[in-house]
Amino acid sequence: MGGGVAGAGHDLTVFNRTRSRAEEVARRTNAQVADSAREAAAFAEVCLISLADDAALMATYLADDGLIAGLQQGAIVCEASTVAPSTVRSLAPLVAEKDAILLDTPVSGSVSVVESGTITVMVGGDQTALARVLPVLDAFAKTVFHLGDVGAGATMKLVVNSLVHSLNVSVSEALVLAEKAGLTRDAAYDVFEAGAAGAPYVKYKREAFLRPGEVPVAFSLDLVAKDQKHIHDLAQLTGARMDQAEASRQLVAEAVEAGMGERDISEVAEFLRRY
Repeated sequence: MGGGVAGAGHDLTVFNRTRSRAEEVARRTNAQVADSAREAAAFAEVCLISLADDAALMATYLADDGLIAGLQQGAIVCEASTVAPSTVRSLAPLVAEKDAILLDTPVSGSVSVVESGTITVMVGGDQTALARVLPVLDAFAKTVFHLGDVGAGATMKLVVNSLVHSLNVSVSEALVLAEKAGLTRDAAYDVFEAGAAGAPYVKYKREAFLRPGEVPVAFSLDLVAKDQKHIHDLAQLTGARMDQAEASRQLVAEAVEAGMGERDISEVAEFLRRY
């Protein structure tokens, strides 16, 4: 996302808890590297945040050298992490105490989609604030949906990911079934892409499914398991029946327990090939 923002002509300062990752982005975008979230936010009109989980989010916002400590008056925080809606809602009033505004702006799409500038953004929060940050979001997004108050974007992200994670398991199962029935992996995937199931996810994950372990990890199974816990909690809270999601959650948990947590989401298929 940083590449799109810088490419659209915006001045960019980056921070990552692992400094080498921030430096890598800076080399590609001519961005400045900050030593802390506080420093990164100090002169920013728009802060775009994307972190792995709720614990990392809270630490980054609330630390003495964290984001909230550095916010300037009038800044807008675009919170793009996949976390519990309640976590986002709890941070909004703390941001407001600094005369700043928090929008939850999680995104849907993989690395290649981000790099092509065709990602989808799901927004919860003030529409006037959203209008102000659209030039930044448009730098890397094809579609921006406003869904309601703060927390609505985070909720929609969990809904979307429940679908994506179940689709990932379905593709994995179908591919392994084809192989065990004597069909070649490539031929089966050709048919997947050409038929009714040829969703964008199926198309852009082709190489990952066909050549497991040879493609950089785009989304780890550890993060899938984290998402699935939040999806489970949301289903429990709302009373939604999620039989397929629960089956997918159990399968991913088994793969993580088997030591595959750092491997790509598509390697659910590799786990199934063991049986």
